[in-house]
Parts: sequence; structure tokens; C-alpha cells
Amino acid sequence: MNQTSALWAPFTAMRPFNRQPMLFDSAAGMHYTTTDGRQVLDAMAGLWCVNAGHGQARIVEAIREAAGRLDFVSSFKMSHPAALTMADQLVAIAPAGLDKVFFTNSGSEAVDTALKIARAYHQARGDSRRTKLIGRAKGYHGMGFGGLSVSGIGRQKRDFGPLLGDVAHLPLPYDASLRFSSGQPEQGAHYADTLLQLLDIHDPATVAAVIVEPVTGSGGVYAPPLGYLQRLREICDRHGVLLIFDEVITGFGRLGHSFAAQTFGVTPDLMTLAKGLTNGAVPMGGVLVSGTVYEAFMNGPEQAIELMHGYTYSAHPLACAAGLATLAVHEELGINAHVQHIAPVWQSAALALREQGLVLDVRAIGMLCAVELKPRDGAPGARAAEAAQRCFDAGLLVRASGENIVLSPPLIVNEEQIALIFDTLHCALDAIA
Repeated sequence: MNQTSALWAPFTAMRPFNRQPMLFDSAAGMHYTTTDGRQVLDAMAGLWCVNAGHGQARIVEAIREAAGRLDFVSSFKMSHPAALTMADQLVAIAPAGLDKVFFTNSGSEAVDTALKIARAYHQARGDSRRTKLIGRAKGYHGMGFGGLSVSGIGRQKRDFGPLLGDVAHLPLPYDASLRFSSGQPEQGAHYADTLLQLLDIHDPATVAAVIVEPVTGSGGVYAPPLGYLQRLREICDRHGVLLIFDEVITGFGRLGHSFAAQTFGVTPDLMTLAKGLTNGAVPMGGVLVSGTVYEAFMNGPEQAIELMHGYTYSAHPLACAAGLATLAVHEELGINAHVQHIAPVWQSAALALREQGLVLDVRAIGMLCAVELKPRDGAPGARAAEAAQRCFDAGLLVRASGENIVLSPPLIVNEEQIALIFDTLHCALDAIA
């Protein structure tokens, strides 16, 4: 066996990787540089996270300064000023009513934390029956056992069961009539009414929370139909169920606002964050929590720990430094305004691929896009994988996910780079069978 190192990489076919590893040496702006000196245009923002572009000097310097001043302090019964400032600044840009932040180290940890808070909230209110959780088909909520349980991608669950019990799933609010969509589909709000059916089946008095991505990300970029999220919010309110938005991908400008909740005008009870939170520079996640949920925990003895949960590296000083610098860079660059300006260009370029013979569907919203390819007989996912490799060979990094080519560039992308991304992808598709 030709093994290049002891590394066992995540979500990676290790035998092909060991034969020909894809290795990067540096990054700046919109580009990676490979170890053999090739520049590669990053159309994935690393992995949905480098929203302000690579190597932002202010973020780099903030991490360097923090490392030299305070390398670590626990968040158990103590903290540091940057953690308080980071929490306050996140609340300042969040939808009104999301008043508290619990810091984690990843999106997976953020989701598991949100699920635990949801169950504990009902316990704190004396409603111990509410333990069931509802996710959605094609949803991705990380790889912890909680997040994996509410996720809706079967292949990711197959090898690890049994998972959490008492979990149900909504259908994906999408069908063939909605293909080649730009922005929110006009039809499909009725899919939210399936929540009523699930509540009837499972008894609404036993359900703790519903968790959805405002825009399905890793599962294939599916935008919510107009009115769909509003309907979910109404149903949850009516039945005393908490609504959780997983904004690990959609947060920090991806749809032209700080959070997708603001884009769609729907505020959840809990919201998970990660990825763009620190521009990908230092691992960090978090859960924004409504004041109502938080206050439910504050009724016990004053010296008692209200939430018996946490992580060694919660609110790590280097992560907080990176996060504060990231928020400042977004403000300086006017990321949200730029996305609102450039997104129509992005979506128009994406939809132009509908004429390519191998393309079955294109879905684009904000600065997200999925190009779904017709599957090759007997070789599921092979076309997308080949297209991604051809793009890389031509100097473009995209992501193959099942039958989809998924795109989410740094939000500093310009019109010339958008044209290059889709021209390169079109050429790659023209070259394969």
C-alpha cells in the first residue's frame, strides 16, 4: 500500500488520496497555492467558511497578538474580556430577541449544544415529556451523535447506528416542478404543513424542537419556498415547540445579511453558528439563544449551575480574537452590501448552465449554488467527482457532493471571477460523458 503519512482525513477516500494527495501550501484572497506552486481559484470559501477571503491581515494579526498575550483560560466559572465582547457583538448583529451566546468549537458542537438546550429548557419549565426532535430530509447538522440523528442524509448515518431515538424528519420542501430556481421558489410553502402531521403522529406535547437549515447546504442547496419558514414558525409557536435554525453555512453574509433569519424575516429560538464566525481561521462555534429560553434556566438556586454542559475550549482566546477581527473586516469591506449587489450576477451565471446537456438542475440563492448532474448509469456520483477533478486541474476548486457540484465562493468575489468559475465548470462538463 502506498501510504503518504499517518493521516486519516475526514470525508476522504484514503486510498486515492494517498496515491495523489491534494495539498495546499498557502492562500491569499480568492486563491489557494498548491505545494507544486499552482494557483487555484477557491469557489468553496475553504469549506463554506472563508467568507472574507483568505489571509486577511487584520485577522492574522489579531490571532498573533492574542497568542502572545493570553494563550488559554478556561470558560468554566471564569472567562476573559474578549469573550464578553464577542458575545455582545454577535447579539448586536443578530435578529432581535436572540440575546445570549453559548460558545462551542465547531458547528457539530453547536448543534449538539442547541439540542441539549432545547431539551433542558422544557425540563427547566417542568415539562419533562418534551424530548422528541424533528429534523428534515437532506439536512446536515454535523457529525456528533445528536446532530447526526436529526440530519437527513442517510449515507452519513449508515455506519454509526443506532442513533438517538424519538427523532422524526420533515420532507425536503422541493420537487421537480421547482427545478432551475433562483432565490426562493414561489411555490412550496405547503410543505411546512407536514409538520402538523408529524406532531399529530408523535403528540405535540412530547416534541422539544424542530431544527432546519434556512437553506439546505451540504445536502444540495435548497432554498425555502416563500412563506415556508414563516409557516414553520407559526406551527412551532402554536404547539410550544422550539425552532432551531442551523446557520453554520448561511451565517455571516452568505445571503446578504448577517444571518439568513434576517434575509427571510423569521427569528428562531436558537441559532447555531460556526464556519464564517472566524473566517475559518480558528475553530469556533456558538449558539445564539433567545432571552426567553435563557431566562427559563434562571429560576433555580443562585449558586447552582443552570446548564450542566460545556467544552474545554469554549470561547478560546485565539478564537475570540479571530472572531472579533472577522466582524470588523466584514464591516470594513461592506460584505453584506457587496453580496446584495453581486448575488444577481452569481445567480444569473449559475442558471446559464441549464442548457448544458448533463445538467439536471441548478439551484442558486445568495452566494450559494448547486449544479445537479444527471447520474451516470451504475456509477452514482462519478460525473460530479470527475467534473470537480477537471475543474481542479484547470485551476478551480469546487466540491462534489453526490450528484451535485456545490459552490460557495469567498464573498469578496468579483464579476470577472464569477464568469471564470462558471466558464471553467461549463468546460469541465463539456469534456465528460
